Amino acid sequence: MKYSIKRIFEHLKVYLLFIFFVALFAVLLTFEQQLSFDKLNNLNNQKKIIQSLTKLDKNDKELALIQFNGKSTQLHQEIEKLKTLYKYNLIDKFILTNAKEYFNDLNKLAILTDKFNYAAHTYYTKSQHPKLKQKAKIELTTSLNKITQHIDSMLLKSITYNQQKFKIVKILVFIIFVLILFATFWYRKMLTAIHKDIQYLFQVEKNKTDYEIFSLEADAIALRMNRKTIIHNNPTMLDPVTEINNYKGLVNSYASKKGLKDSNFTAVSILEIDNFSKSNRAFTQEVTQSILKKTAYTISLHEQPIDVIARTDYNQFTVILSRSSKEQLFKDIEIIRQSIAELKFNVPRNGPINITVTGGFIIKPNNTSLEEAMKQAKEILTYAKTTGKNKILQLRDLAQKDI
Repeated sequence: MKYSIKRIFEHLKVYLLFIFFVALFAVLLTFEQQLSFDKLNNLNNQKKIIQSLTKLDKNDKELALIQFNGKSTQLHQEIEKLKTLYKYNLIDKFILTNAKEYFNDLNKLAILTDKFNYAAHTYYTKSQHPKLKQKAKIELTTSLNKITQHIDSMLLKSITYNQQKFKIVKILVFIIFVLILFATFWYRKMLTAIHKDIQYLFQVEKNKTDYEIFSLEADAIALRMNRKTIIHNNPTMLDPVTEINNYKGLVNSYASKKGLKDSNFTAVSILEIDNFSKSNRAFTQEVTQSILKKTAYTISLHEQPIDVIARTDYNQFTVILSRSSKEQLFKDIEIIRQSIAELKFNVPRNGPINITVTGGFIIKPNNTSLEEAMKQAKEILTYAKTTGKNKILQLRDLAQKDI
């Protein structure tokens, strides 16, 4: 079984896109992990602030009050930060679905923070009597214990969430690793085989006679190269003047390339040089051969690997084109005609002359033989010559002859 390079590279593009999304996923996981650390640091920071609120200097009440107001406000700011951080915790929101529990804990923390702030404020500002002072201290201690316990509970839950996320990420990372490992070695194998195909096609001396071609495209190229070599090594298939195919070479080349045309349309055109016939030799043999060579060379400039060109008569060239659309076929044969019309030759005594061609063009149906298509193209050419020069007519033009 031979693989298609086109399909391999199409799949490779998908694989590279997959790698991009894996890298993006890794970035998101890193960001997610950073958010988890930020939440833990935030909760620990709140514990430190709460502890510091119980150790303010009561001797300087004004300073203690200023410090208290600043730190109590900071506690609420830290809670708001936790709410904001959760917006970006995609795994927590969409996989663990713990939003309700998480925000209930934050609301409870906000309530306990208010109670603690109130107890601390009472302790520092209103407890003058020893009994009131003792009561305020007990309330502050109780409030401190409750809020500390709740923050510890949230820390433990965060650790539990992180463990759950790690289990999910561990499974995903393992699956992705196996997929990337398999795909990497598979594509490495494919690309190595393609590289060997290229080396085989590139070699000057064909010493790897036992080499088995891996790809469809390389196999097609090798087939064309082998066919081309056979034709070039066989003088009976070449026109001796123009060094392009003769009729025998045309038939041989068409047969070898017929299977490479896929779903393309095929057109057969016969081009005849105007005012240039075997019975009416207006130029010397040297000029005649120069015109034929230049015309053949101009046609070959537009030849694609699956096309076939040949000199099939004294002043006639047969051009078989294969394209993806019928419109492109006629457009390309028109381009060839125009390119020939731009040629100029300096002929002794006659001066500069222009060479033009008239042609018959037909789209070859799949159920029509090459000989039959060429016969129809010649009929169109015969009619085209009666209507003028330097033009290419199609089958529909022939159909209008009797109208």
